[in-house]
Parts: sequence; structure tokens; C-alpha cells
Amino acid sequence: MNYRKAVVSLGHKALGYTTLEQLDAVKVTARALADLVEAGYQLTITHSNGPQISMIHKAMSELRRVYTDYTPAPMCVCSAMSQGYVGYDIQNSLKAELLGRGIGRTVSTILTQVTVDPYDDAFYEPTKQIGRHMSAEDAEFEIKKGNYVREEPGKGFRRIIAAPKPIEIVEIEAIRTLADAGQIVIACGGGGIPVIEQKHALKGASAVIEKDAIAGKLAGDLMADELIILTSVPNVYRDFGTGRQEALSKLTVSQAEEMIRQGQFEEGTMLPKIEAAIAYLSVNKNGSALITSIDSVGQALKNKAGTTITL
Repeated sequence: MNYRKAVVSLGHKALGYTTLEQLDAVKVTARALADLVEAGYQLTITHSNGPQISMIHKAMSELRRVYTDYTPAPMCVCSAMSQGYVGYDIQNSLKAELLGRGIGRTVSTILTQVTVDPYDDAFYEPTKQIGRHMSAEDAEFEIKKGNYVREEPGKGFRRIIAAPKPIEIVEIEAIRTLADAGQIVIACGGGGIPVIEQKHALKGASAVIEKDAIAGKLAGDLMADELIILTSVPNVYRDFGTGRQEALSKLTVSQAEEMIRQGQFEEGTMLPKIEAAIAYLSVNKNGSALITSIDSVGQALKNKAGTTITL
């Protein structure tokens, strides 16, 4: 069977914010993904992990506070943990949904590392919040360890870490082999485990990678036919959140770039998704990107929802 290859990026709504929420959320997500499979897609799935990695980091840090003989888990280890358990829930829910529809496709999770540049500007100006709110005393202790913290007025302090740009997906050949065989793959979860090349070794970095950035790169590396970004809104909008709000069904790269210059897309929400689509289409000029919500996948397959971006 000739499948249409797609990289699917899942946002926070697809997973929930706690372990119990995730178990419920992935059942809904699995139905949307199964709709794509039934429509003839081979899927390579990547996902966010913000709440999950934060929860793991918080738990491991508190464990160290209570039991001083434990070593705190580095961010790269927390990232690996989140990839494992999120992938586990997605693959089991999706496999069950597919079998319920009479589809016997293999679903596999690949623990994925992504190299980053140790001199990336992000390491000098970290922005990503992680972990629990801390007292001023705890924040001072983190600073002495060489970590960055930021005060949230009225709430306390939180640790902040870097979000460098991805360079290379280390396990890309394994991902490509499974994708080419028509299997469903879950990879680069949470942006991938950030690592720095040191001669012949890979060393984990205290950072996270934007999941939208890695989705665009993954789709380009695989020369996927389509990049599908599932988020919380059914369309990309012009003048979002205003009385002039307009849902867009189609955009070209040049139109999207002009909207970026106009400041139409909010940083941290829609902007990185648009940038991921542009990065992917700069590699695969015959591809297309779709941005829509999980609830709107069925309608998007009928061209009744979603925003399609092409060159």
C-alpha cells in the first residue's frame, strides 16, 4: 500500500497535564490519529512534554530534598523519562483504537536524542520555566549551583532553562526505516533529548527543545508529504482574539511570512507552529502543512476545517 507520509505534532491538549488526565486525553487523541491512518497516512508522531517533564523534574528534585543520598536527575534524564511514559500511553491507546477498527499496524516509540549547539544564544538567555515555585532561599541555592531562576510576583521563583535550536536527530535513520516500512512511529517526544557532541560521545544538555521546531525538522528530514500540527484551535486566524478575527483556510509561505512581520502570531503559541511549517516547506517544496485541532481532524480531512500552508 502506498501511504501518504505525515509527521504529526501533538500539543498539550492531546496529553493533558497529569498522569490521570493523560490516560483520558490520549484516548481522544488516538481516535484522531486513527482517523488519519484510516485515511491512508503513515504517521510519525511527535509530542509536547512541558507539564510532564516539569512534573518529573519536580518529583526528582523533591526526592533529593528529602533523601540527600539521592542524586538530582539532570534535565536530559527527565526528558528521557517523559519520552518513555508519554510514548507508552500514546502507543497503547493508538494500538487499541486501531485494533478496534480492524487495523493491525505496528506502533513503536523510539527514544530520540537531538544534538544542539553548546554556543547557542539560548544558553545565555534561558526562557523556559520548569519545576515548582521556590522560596527566595531555594532560588539562591539554585543560583549557586549555576542555574537560572526567575521571579513570578506573588508566586515565588522558578528555574528557567535554555531552549536551543535542534541541529541533528541522532536516531533519524531508525525512524526513517520504520516509516518507510509503513509502521507508525512515535519519536522526538518533547523536542527530543538535547545532547551535545563531545568527540565520539553525546552529553546531555540542561535544556529543552521546542517541539514545534523539531516537528518541522523531522518532517523535512523524512521528506514527509505533510506536516500536521494539532493544537487547541481549528484554524490559523488573522487578528486572533479581536472583533476582526478571521479564520484562514489557506496560506502561502510568503503570506505567512508577511503575517509574522505584522506581529499576527503570538510567541509561544501560534508563531512557532508557523515557523515550523515554513522550515519544513523550505526543505520539501512539494509538501504541505496543516494546522488544526484534534477535534477538527475529521473535518480537516474533508477540507472543512484547518489551515493548509504551501509554498
